[in-house]
Amino acid sequence: MARFRTWTGIAVAGALCASLAACSSTGGKRAEDARAAAAAAQGGSVVSTPRWTFAMITHSGDGDTFWDIVQSGAKEAAAKDNINFLYSHDDEAQQQAQLVDAAVDKKVDGIIVTLAKPDAMKAAVARAVAAGIPVITVNSGSAQSKEFGALTHIGQDETIAGQAVGEELNARGKKRALCVLHEQGNVGHEQRCDGVEESFDGTVERLHVNGTSMPDVQSALEAKLQADDLVDAVVTLGAPYADTAVKAKRGAGSDAEIDTFDLNAKVAAGLKDGTLGFAVDQQPYLQGYQAVDLLWLYRYNADTLGGGRPVLTGPQIVTEEQAAALEEYTKRGTR
Repeated sequence: MARFRTWTGIAVAGALCASLAACSSTGGKRAEDARAAAAAAQGGSVVSTPRWTFAMITHSGDGDTFWDIVQSGAKEAAAKDNINFLYSHDDEAQQQAQLVDAAVDKKVDGIIVTLAKPDAMKAAVARAVAAGIPVITVNSGSAQSKEFGALTHIGQDETIAGQAVGEELNARGKKRALCVLHEQGNVGHEQRCDGVEESFDGTVERLHVNGTSMPDVQSALEAKLQADDLVDAVVTLGAPYADTAVKAKRGAGSDAEIDTFDLNAKVAAGLKDGTLGFAVDQQPYLQGYQAVDLLWLYRYNADTLGGGRPVLTGPQIVTEEQAAALEEYTKRGTR
């Protein structure tokens, strides 16, 4: 496949060069468009703007596959837009804020940041805005984004996403749900559980677990399911925790359905084979891609999107019926 793309790119580029030679009298615009198309065919930058530097700083912990997908989208857009893309992360809010400060000190041309713990991030974002660096928030912090001075927010509304889960649980006839929170203090996670409670006709109980240790997550879930055999739905708030919840269910001998926020290859496979009931996809690839692309548009043309309102990338309920169509994308790391 790589060889096919390479020779295709060369062929397209060659054809465009021949076209330029034949039409050189038409001048700049056509030549510029042809050069951009040739670059796109060969997988390179398609813009002639300066090589700006954008920094993305997230609250991700180590080994979280969700953020690999976000980065995949961001890097794709950066390559297209001639952007030097820098990524850093820390799941401790104070350290994440320091990473934002470091990006400001480097005088980067744009910052993309998550606001999982907005109070701890407010001052750092304010320093970026005061330094004249455009900021876009992504994934978490939609309620604080505009207040903090960001151009826009890209992600899903967490309360609306939670409400979608509650409605799906109603449709499946569930009566007692467990909402598993794996990150202490993450406002987005609390909002998800809030949304489930708002729309679900049954009862919802929250279970806080130590998300940095999967064995701890499994043992806590297993103990809860053994103690309460009325739980008929377990909702995890991240794709990596769905598989752990399945193991806990088996260990407890529970009949509860396992559902989850977010999508990855394992979740898609679980949906296909019926191990999982449904997933809520917020399209992390799109979050990363749009964040870089919108920063580029702002630098290049002072464009903004959303009019100060969040740009929504979800939620989308994914069930067994949709899983097969999305599986190839999850395997390549873009869904």
